[in-house]
Amino acid sequence: MGTDSQGRHLDISYDQWVALPVSAGRAAARYKHAAIVVEEKLYIVGGSRNGRYLSDFQVLDLKNLIWSPVKLKMEASDVKNKDDALLEAFPAISGHSLIYWEKKLFLLAGLSKNVTDTVTVRFIDLELYNCDIVETSGNVPVARIGQSITVFGSKVIMFGGEDRNRRLLNDVHVLDLETMTWSSVETTQTPPTPRFDHTAALHAERYLFIYGGCSHSIFFNDLHVLDLETMEWSQPQMQGDAVSARAGHASVAVNGNWYIVGGGDNRSGASETLVINMSKLVVSVLTSVKGRDPLASEGISISSASLGGENFLVTFGGYNGKYHNEVFVMRPKPRDALQAKILRSPAAAAAAASVTAAYALAKSELLDLTERKDSNDRVIPVDTSQKDLSVEINIIREEKKKLESSMIEVTTENSALKARIEETSGYYAELSKELQSLKGQLVDERSRCAKLEAQIGELQKMLQSLPSLEEEVQTLRTEKSVFERDMELAASVQRHRSGGVWRWVSG
Repeated sequence: MGTDSQGRHLDISYDQWVALPVSAGRAAARYKHAAIVVEEKLYIVGGSRNGRYLSDFQVLDLKNLIWSPVKLKMEASDVKNKDDALLEAFPAISGHSLIYWEKKLFLLAGLSKNVTDTVTVRFIDLELYNCDIVETSGNVPVARIGQSITVFGSKVIMFGGEDRNRRLLNDVHVLDLETMTWSSVETTQTPPTPRFDHTAALHAERYLFIYGGCSHSIFFNDLHVLDLETMEWSQPQMQGDAVSARAGHASVAVNGNWYIVGGGDNRSGASETLVINMSKLVVSVLTSVKGRDPLASEGISISSASLGGENFLVTFGGYNGKYHNEVFVMRPKPRDALQAKILRSPAAAAAAASVTAAYALAKSELLDLTERKDSNDRVIPVDTSQKDLSVEINIIREEKKKLESSMIEVTTENSALKARIEETSGYYAELSKELQSLKGQLVDERSRCAKLEAQIGELQKMLQSLPSLEEEVQTLRTEKSVFERDMELAASVQRHRSGGVWRWVSG
């Protein structure tokens, strides 16, 4: 953005990223940090660089484009060693999430050297610049990174992530910001595959959108929706441009449009900036960058900012073979106001169809009560007395009972299907383990069989050569016998000759 000499924001073309001319003293390059814009200031907290977690708190004034590091104070008054307390309350951290609530920033989850079993919540007061750990209660979720955090009224919805044992998660937890109480949420229908480094956004104050992310071997480009009224999952199909799978991306929703930037798939960074029309479920490529551009990085952050009465998108940091600390802004083109679309799960759609049919039936029966036809097929109005009204009420009550019964049947069927799916999933997991074990045994057996076949081949060659060996041995034996006889004969002749000589000499 930036301002001119009169304090007016410089013109920026719609739907194009522009690097801000930030002066010296900018925040250090990093990724997997957390960022948010509050009252025309971009706040950056923590992150990673060269395998080291960062604990700094940086602020960029978007009016004058000046960075300022902020030193935080520990709030607790009963702490003796302030330095130790500060390290404990606001440690070097990475992979955390950041929200703004009642003039405070709240940091949730993430990795730090202070290992905990459950999710830690910290706050930073933006007026006093002090910080502390927030004491939470209830069913506190397991510690994790790569989760998504979405504000829903006075509550925070957390989905998925990866725990410190590298176990992938797809659970849903809610933190009540007024009471700081955690609760776990039971959902129905098919949830997203366990994943981390995905993004989430709220649509129409009712639907939680989940996009992308990865497991330990697969990158996703799927969209899942959780209806926060019925707590049912669905997986609607998106239309529009084909998009690549990605994880480690960043996203922000503005007026029903969901902007997604960065991320990658371990081979290359995602160069496209996407916008998803959350009502029509249409995805479009807004713009693209080249190669190793900072906007094609994982662990990048994006925030929305209102400046001079206009909306802007602001990105910072990221890693794609190099750590970045550039700040980019985009002025998204104003789009038509979007009408919220009701996204029904299969069960909800079936229930809605049942209600519609019942309503039509009840309406037709009511028309039969209030209208009659004569012999010439002319409509004769019927006076609806109190008795007729009672009949109508009874009919509606009966239809209500039918609808309630249908809803119970649908709910029961859903529960049975969920149990069957869980049972099948468990059975499939066991079969997969058994298959892997059998594959390993098969490899060992194949290796042993190959060695045995080689030995058998050598033995067969030896067996084939036995007759010739026996003939050679017999020939050698014969030659040996002949040789021995010749030797005996020669010895005998020698003895006779020697005896005659001595006798002749002696005589």
